[in-house]
Amino acid sequence: MRIWHQSFTVLDDVPHYRAALARHLTSQAAPGTTIDLHGMRAGTYPSAYPGTHIGHAYLAGLHKEQFVHAALRAQDEGYDAFLIATIPDTAYEEVRSLVDIPVVAFGHTSLLMAGLLGQRVGIVNFIEALTPQLRRNVAHYRLEALVGPIVQVAAGFTDVMAAYADPGPLLAAFTDAARRAIAEGADVLVPGEGPLNVFLADQGVHRVDDVPVLDSLGTCVRVAELRAAQHAATGLHPTRVGFHSSRPAREVVDAARAFYGLPEALG
Repeated sequence: MRIWHQSFTVLDDVPHYRAALARHLTSQAAPGTTIDLHGMRAGTYPSAYPGTHIGHAYLAGLHKEQFVHAALRAQDEGYDAFLIATIPDTAYEEVRSLVDIPVVAFGHTSLLMAGLLGQRVGIVNFIEALTPQLRRNVAHYRLEALVGPIVQVAAGFTDVMAAYADPGPLLAAFTDAARRAIAEGADVLVPGEGPLNVFLADQGVHRVDDVPVLDSLGTCVRVAELRAAQHAATGLHPTRVGFHSSRPAREVVDAARAFYGLPEALG
């Protein structure tokens, strides 16, 4: 089984994170499953990496095309599942409407699985600008009754990256933020974004006090394996009814993308 992992991060810019990600996801996969890591194209974020882009609707939306491009490639190249490995679930709806292989999204999957562990899910994030998008996604998924506080770790992207070499400050910051979420009623925690998730898993952080911390990406790998097995056995795929889910003919998709020069631009 092969799973295409698609990050919102330019993985080549952060080789220590890429190595930790590969190590962790491999440890979570079943024997015989291969997870191929893919990041955004070099140069995607020319400044303030990556928060300037991920916190604005137009810029974040513009980058959806890299996920679409990747998903179409994944299906064409025979992958068994496609993993959107970013908590805002970038291009989830669009990708799911275009391919039949299972599409598993970090945010949606994490919230659903966290709901099996507790009554009120808290998200502990490190990119505050994502909060409006996460709230909108929660409403779209009809999970408002499940999801409670969204709190911020007192750290940025560079702090999270630096923590792989010096874990103490980020561990303290995460614990503080987690306890704030718990004080606001959370009884299960989802770490926001892959770098924080992998860091916590690498450090063996699975609980704060008596509240579980979900390993979101590890969970997504296991769900992707399950969905891929279902798809292989029965052809199970999402609904194809309605504007948001109907699948256009591939030749129409290819022609539209060619009009905008996307295949040439993205390689």
